[in-house]
Amino acid sequence: MPRNPSHAMNIASKTGLLLFTGNSHPDLARLVASRLGLELAPCSVRNDENAETKVDIDCSVRGQDVFIIQTGSKEVNTSIMELLIMMYACKTSCAESIVAVIPYLPYSKQSKMRKRGSIPAKLLASLLCKAGMTHLITMDLHAKEIQGFFDVPVDNLRASPFLLQYIQEQIPDYRNAVIVAKNPGSARRAQSLAERLRLGLAVIHGETKEAESDAIDGRHSPPPVVAQNTGLEWPNSPGSSPCARDGGRYWSADFGIGVPMLTAKEKPPINVVGDVGGRIAIIVDDIIDDVETFVACASMLKDRGAYKIYAMATHGLLSSDAPRLLEESTIDEIVVTNSVSHEVQKLQCHKIKTVDISVLISEAIRHFQHKHCQEEHQDEEECEEEEEGHLVNKWLQVPQMAGLRRIRKITVNDEPLSDAEDDR
Repeated sequence: MPRNPSHAMNIASKTGLLLFTGNSHPDLARLVASRLGLELAPCSVRNDENAETKVDIDCSVRGQDVFIIQTGSKEVNTSIMELLIMMYACKTSCAESIVAVIPYLPYSKQSKMRKRGSIPAKLLASLLCKAGMTHLITMDLHAKEIQGFFDVPVDNLRASPFLLQYIQEQIPDYRNAVIVAKNPGSARRAQSLAERLRLGLAVIHGETKEAESDAIDGRHSPPPVVAQNTGLEWPNSPGSSPCARDGGRYWSADFGIGVPMLTAKEKPPINVVGDVGGRIAIIVDDIIDDVETFVACASMLKDRGAYKIYAMATHGLLSSDAPRLLEESTIDEIVVTNSVSHEVQKLQCHKIKTVDISVLISEAIRHFQHKHCQEEHQDEEECEEEEEGHLVNKWLQVPQMAGLRRIRKITVNDEPLSDAEDDR
């Protein structure tokens, strides 16, 4: 990062914006800055020995439009704290606006209430807004409804044009391909891609593991009391046997009425809906993190006759031993964007290919700044017009009032002239 404050001042005076970055993905920030014709503003972000995050903004941000590029990374909580402290430092330094550029929004997969849990995505949105964020630029949110968690405008960019271009240019004979959704939840995304490419669609249905909704979570507590078939007894009575499942009947502790047991969901065997025999299978999703499902889907597609398999997603988190599993799988190529840094994972798995989306982020920043400058220029012109109009009205009104006073002083036979006589 540049450490010359006067150089950063010159950049800000010419463009009206300052571009900062944390430690999550500096390579992407440098690409965006080069496309904008800028240099990264000087900023020091570090962790002390006690793991506390410290931020030093080494240039003036007063009255400037600040853009901070920080994405989700392996150390996700550290990245969040860096971003919060950087935004708060710019807020207390009187920045005009603070735009957070977060290509991959952390905790976006936790946007729904799960059992007795919470909604961390909403909590993160509140923290970002409280720290001083005035605008958010992100990419391919896991759920579009997350935009409603924020109290500021949100730009949800789409990486699908870049993925479509990769398919058309880098996959030979892509006309013989079929777009595959690895579960019904991602079918809409796969359908959108298939319609744009004029290709067929296949959906993998069924699950091999127990769903979260079937796990025991304690929502039926306090445990119901069972009345034996030999004789109905009231709940909590001395003769009742608690939680006897064989031959017992559950009762409500308040009303004494029978409560039927919740029937567990029966998962159908995993199956492929659609024809993939003798074709190229392209599995699409928004995030590749837990690759076990991708590996299982690829094995099934291979058994169904697919001769080449691609896995494609916007955000390639590739946590834990994901590179090793992908390297040993039947997947021929994994295509992800550089919204998240995965250079280390690429050294462990040669199948990973990267699509650069820095041009999309730089254009979003350019358009935002251009529109912001236009609005400021328009406001200045309106203010100037109002001031000029006020001065003109004041200049016209003063002689007019003086003339009226002079007219009223002209009399005929000590009587003031009427308006009609004055007009003549």
